[in-house]
Amino acid sequence: MKYIDELDIKGKRVLFRFDFNVPLDSNLKITDDTRIRAGLPTLNYALDENAKVIITSHLGRPKGKVHPECSLAPVAKKVIPSAEQGGYLNRRLRWSRG
Repeated sequence: MKYIDELDIKGKRVLFRFDFNVPLDSNLKITDDTRIRAGLPTLNYALDENAKVIITSHLGRPKGKVHPECSLAPVAKKVIPSAEQGGYLNRRLRWSRG
């Protein structure tokens, strides 16, 4: 397996599957962002290469049903401002640069 910096991703679509299943408190605030911080160098590298980044992840185990406490919105708030370039959360699947 190659490392991301060994691939030509300039201007290409890049799909990441990050483990952003982070713990939340009763107010849906992230209590430990270690997993998010671990993915940021990779994400920022891809953005620096002008790649079109798509992120997939999950939060909790909703078993096919919509549960507000399983929304990735708290994660998106942490990831998007942390990324060097802007983006937005698509409700269903991906984070994309705007």
